[in-house]
Amino acid sequence: MRIEQMVLGMVGTNCYLAVNEAAGQLVIIDPADDPQRIMQKIEQTGAVPAAILLTHGHFDHIGAASALKEHYQIPVCCMRQELDTLRDPQINLTGMGGRAYTMEADTLLEDGQELALAGLSIRVLHTPGHTAGGACYYVEEAAVLFAGDTLFQESVGRTDFPTGSMGQLVRSVREKLLTLPGDTRVLPGHGPATSIEWEQRHNPFL
Repeated sequence: MRIEQMVLGMVGTNCYLAVNEAAGQLVIIDPADDPQRIMQKIEQTGAVPAAILLTHGHFDHIGAASALKEHYQIPVCCMRQELDTLRDPQINLTGMGGRAYTMEADTLLEDGQELALAGLSIRVLHTPGHTAGGACYYVEEAAVLFAGDTLFQESVGRTDFPTGSMGQLVRSVREKLLTLPGDTRVLPGHGPATSIEWEQRHNPFL
């Protein structure tokens, strides 16, 4: 698996393409903004998109999702518990910017579910705390975790937005993420990559 990263939007959100070169397909994780730029990057990979995975429904992670869904005719996937966030501008925070935005997911995910997308096996980890339906996506074969805004380098996601809970977030990280192998590379929704082992040793929130 090859990973392409773009930093998009007003708050510098990491959008990832998980590319399976052998299968000629890819998965889009958190298409934050600027669909044209994402499409250009996809064309450069030579791979065909299979699906869009959302770690959560905040405005800075979903801005290009509808455009990419329509262009490539692919499903948008998120946790079942995140539907209210996608559907409510006050929860997904698009209402704060004066451009209220809602969208629907095509595939609702469950905790522990194993997804077969683009020839990759991707495990769904429900990690509430930043939002009620926050999720991380673990590709065991590649030792990679797409962490969204659940876990950052030496930090964790904010919990002062609607449906957030610091207690839930810390439990999610301790019980779902820190139990992964230490050499797992953590690719967060903002900022630099880290590893499970590094966060076990250095994250002051945990």
